[in-house]
Amino acid sequence: MISNLLKLSFFTFLLFGSVFAQNIIIDNTPTPTALVTNTLIGPGLVTSNITFTGSGQQIGFFEANGSNIGLDSGVVMSSGFVASIVPPNMPSTVVGGPGDPDVLATAQSVTSNPAAGSITSTFDAAVLEFDFVPNGDVVLFNFVFASEEYLTWVNTQYNDAFGFYITGPNPAGGNYNVQNLALVPGTTEPITISTIYPGLNAQYYLGAPNGHSFNGFTIPIEIRFDVLCDSTYHFKFAVADCSDGILDTGVFLEGGSFQAVPVDLTLETNVGNGMFGDSVIFEGCGTAAEFIFTRPSCQSLDSMYVNVSISGAATNGIDYATLPDSVLFMPGSTEVIIPFSAFQDGIFEGYEDVIITVTNILPNGDTIITTGIVWLLDNLNVDIFAQDTIIVCRQDSVPIFAVASNGVPPYSYSWNTSSLNLDSIYVPADPNGTIDYYVTVTDTCGFTDTDTLTVIVAQTLSIDTLLSFPTSACNPDGAVSAIVSGVTDSLGQPYYHWNGPGATNPNSIDATVWQNITSGWYFFEVTDDVCTAYDSVFVEMNNPPIASFTASPNSGCTPLDVTFTNNSQNTSSYEWDFGNGSVITVNNNGSQSQTYTQSTTVMLVAFADPTCSDTAYVDISIIICGCMDPNALNYNPNAVNDDESCIYPVPEVIAPNIFTPNGDGDNDFFIFDTEYTVILEYTILNRWGNTMFDQTIDLSSGNTQLGWNGTSSSGAEAEEGTYFYKYFATGIDGTQISGHGFLQLARD
Repeated sequence: MISNLLKLSFFTFLLFGSVFAQNIIIDNTPTPTALVTNTLIGPGLVTSNITFTGSGQQIGFFEANGSNIGLDSGVVMSSGFVASIVPPNMPSTVVGGPGDPDVLATAQSVTSNPAAGSITSTFDAAVLEFDFVPNGDVVLFNFVFASEEYLTWVNTQYNDAFGFYITGPNPAGGNYNVQNLALVPGTTEPITISTIYPGLNAQYYLGAPNGHSFNGFTIPIEIRFDVLCDSTYHFKFAVADCSDGILDTGVFLEGGSFQAVPVDLTLETNVGNGMFGDSVIFEGCGTAAEFIFTRPSCQSLDSMYVNVSISGAATNGIDYATLPDSVLFMPGSTEVIIPFSAFQDGIFEGYEDVIITVTNILPNGDTIITTGIVWLLDNLNVDIFAQDTIIVCRQDSVPIFAVASNGVPPYSYSWNTSSLNLDSIYVPADPNGTIDYYVTVTDTCGFTDTDTLTVIVAQTLSIDTLLSFPTSACNPDGAVSAIVSGVTDSLGQPYYHWNGPGATNPNSIDATVWQNITSGWYFFEVTDDVCTAYDSVFVEMNNPPIASFTASPNSGCTPLDVTFTNNSQNTSSYEWDFGNGSVITVNNNGSQSQTYTQSTTVMLVAFADPTCSDTAYVDISIIICGCMDPNALNYNPNAVNDDESCIYPVPEVIAPNIFTPNGDGDNDFFIFDTEYTVILEYTILNRWGNTMFDQTIDLSSGNTQLGWNGTSSSGAEAEEGTYFYKYFATGIDGTQISGHGFLQLARD
């Protein structure tokens, strides 16, 4: 609905007797209850449970027409005797009373005071408390803070403090819980001598007193807080000395200012700026504003009339749309909105004011009058000026400008070549020629104007051609050259300059030709008497030589026959060093073959030309091959590759022809003598073919022959005589032999 919100100032008219005196007048005879009900409380509130803690001499009535305190009259509270506030007394009374924990917590919370943590006690507290029920949604009052601690004890542990503490339901949610409302406007810092003084928040500090004896004091400050109408709240005014009981601090509460606002008036404007202020309405600017009348929700059950008086230099219904003389709140409604617009009459009349006065008569007969002022101002036709731009030297871009005037700021700008809503944009200034740009300005009220701006580029200096010549991959033999025209050289030869490769490379030459350079971007600049021209060109690099070859195989047993395949690129001649004493140079990339008996490295140098080459290497690995089985006759302990050349011996078996199993320990067993035998199988038969003994022995695992002891399978001694044997012997490599024969068994 709006872009700016203006809270119209209001004035509450309450009648007090006028007393003229040189100094402030203090009367401490009224009771705290009388001071609250008869002096402090204004319309819209019902109070109860009024109490005061402290000496009766710490609270009283003041009348300040003779001082510069900024308040006419009201209630004053002090950490000393209020009568001492009147000059020539010095408000430095040690009352001897206790402190207050809420005031102590407030003093300790002042972040701008480096000594706040050193404040551990309060003294001489004056505490005024009461309950109230508002019939509005906003409660406010005005006060002035003053102290004898100014300015000597700023930012020390003697930072006397005070607070206004509210307890009750919070319209924003939850509850106020002894929440201090005495804060520096716009901050969360409590008001103390260390938060308002010439060095901090000085706009709220007055200083030198007139008509009272405090050393410094603030301007009148308004406390405004939200409430729920018809709800009960507890309020606590408290002031106390900190860390000692001397040099008192006081609070002046404006009489009648503690009140609830029954109907609030705000103005929301659709136009406005820092030049004119948000309360200025421009003629012919459409619905420029809305008056918003609001009342508390607790009053919304009934209808309500509010009288509205319209006055001022502007005429209602002629200079602006007619405003009503009353506002009707319907049941259930808490807001009435009246649109406001001023007519454009084409007559320059300067500022004309519209004064809106709202009169509220409360059920108890109290009257509250709220007044606000709106100013009407003639709206001039918006103008725009865009100046042509002549550029004698080409540039990447140049700024162009448009200036709007005589309208209602802020202005919006529409360019035919840009989506930016700015009064200045950049446009191309290259190449030569004339380009027109169009800009339309619109003010806040919607009035427009259009202008044309011409950019003329008239540069004669030109870089016609940049030539580049490729460079070798191995040698910097590239080149660049520039062809320039349109030079204005009345003062002498133009300045030519190459640098590169790369825009920031310091390598350079001041000429049109640059030779023997490497690949990359090269930047050229020419300057004559008028302009400078720039361009760049890339120097290519010829394909570099790439040496590459493979060996097949590249490892094996000696002698190893190897074939080399040449895979080189961008090359024409080759030098081979085969690593075996053979070196050759050839002009083709054909394959090469060599035989190796030991490991070595082969090198290939591939040439693109005699001065440009690349080198590649391949390792040839010769390994020792042979029989790797220790059981073989030709076992080679140095071999790392088994070439399957192992030679194994044939098993040998020798049998005795006689044995004498007579138990004398000599030749008692028939045993074969073997060599190169892994497994031995044999059987002994008698003359009738009966098996007398057989045995299979795995000699590879360390087993030994049992031998035949000359007994039969039943254990009886065999007869002396001739027996037959046969055997099978398996060798190391699995070779098997067999044999047979006769043996003689003799016992003598």
